[in-house]
Amino acid sequence: MSKTNARPAKNIAGRVKELLEPTVNGLGYVLWDVEYVKEGAEWFLRITLDSEEGININDCEKVHMEISPMLDEADPIEGSYRLEVSSPGIERDLKNPMHYKACLGWDVEVRLFTALDGRKVIKGILAGYDEDENKFLIDENGNETVLDKSIVSKIKTVYEFD
Repeated sequence: MSKTNARPAKNIAGRVKELLEPTVNGLGYVLWDVEYVKEGAEWFLRITLDSEEGININDCEKVHMEISPMLDEADPIEGSYRLEVSSPGIERDLKNPMHYKACLGWDVEVRLFTALDGRKVIKGILAGYDEDENKFLIDENGNETVLDKSIVSKIKTVYEFD
């Protein structure tokens, strides 16, 4: 099989998550996300942390210093990449059940693949997530909308700055 420039990014992110999650959790943080993406000519390994107290630059540095040697030793990525450690921020993409549950009660913007009642964007409070049914409950000022995850292209938290 010939080698190409494409790298199985999803598999790499999953392997890195399995490798790092126990250490990150042991340091008192939640491993919010792992992304392995190409931007321009460079590859980036993005480690996103969260905690009840929030994340600051010192937290990022602490985790970076701990995981960098682990990544060097395990060598899960062929080739060079930039390691970035950060917080998910106040406006964050929600990608999995852990994210949905952590952000219950937060304001969200839901983008749909196809229009529902003439709308492709729904804004409201993430009032519920049923993991068995794979459905979201969005409270739009007292009107509840149930959305099947299969019609949701993206869901993210939103923050209204005053």
